Amino acid sequence: MKIIEYKGVDIRHDELMVLREVNFDVAQGEFVYLCGKVGSGKSSLLKSLYAEVPIKNGESRIFGYDLQSIKNSEIPMLRRKIGIVFQDFKLLGDRSVYENLEFVLRATGWKDKKKMGEQIDLVLGTVGLVKKGYKRPHQLSGGEQQRVAIARALLNSPELIIADEPTGNLDPQTSRELIELLHAICHSGTAVIVATHNIGLVRQYPGRVFICEDERLKEEA
Repeated sequence: MKIIEYKGVDIRHDELMVLREVNFDVAQGEFVYLCGKVGSGKSSLLKSLYAEVPIKNGESRIFGYDLQSIKNSEIPMLRRKIGIVFQDFKLLGDRSVYENLEFVLRATGWKDKKKMGEQIDLVLGTVGLVKKGYKRPHQLSGGEQQRVAIARALLNSPELIIADEPTGNLDPQTSRELIELLHAICHSGTAVIVATHNIGLVRQYPGRVFICEDERLKEEA
């Protein structure tokens, strides 16, 4: 089943054309790479998926929402279906790992403390950090901080994970471990889109590959 369908979509950033006539689709449980140089449009395409970059033409649907006509009141509901992993982690430095995750659950409507604790333990177990919940972000390695960011993205059991250059600040071995983790998450049924310029990882851990280049998005055969 397709969860994302773009047909003939132009992606603009502040009225500047970034990608034109984009045809892009992702099915449930698929692993997809977006490749291209810095500034080629990868991040703008990803931001359009969660309605941060508006779409004004073409057909654009995600989880049944039409991104051209989506209402402001519907955007939070769309975003609950999507977990986002950033290159720079975006963790709160004055809180423990556990408190970082609890903050997100409270912000998205969770109230039962026992259920929150169970969900936090579940996602920390998924990313292999079940014993690190008491630590502050600065006490963790870069790879561990990115694992926390992935755990945070998993909190509301999303149907799609979007990872924007998740290995950009990591060494090669840690990068491989992170992509392996994302592949494992994908195998459990969650679709994953990874934006990267690390072609070595793409070759080592296969998925569908789309290239952003010269204002176009092309799928590799």
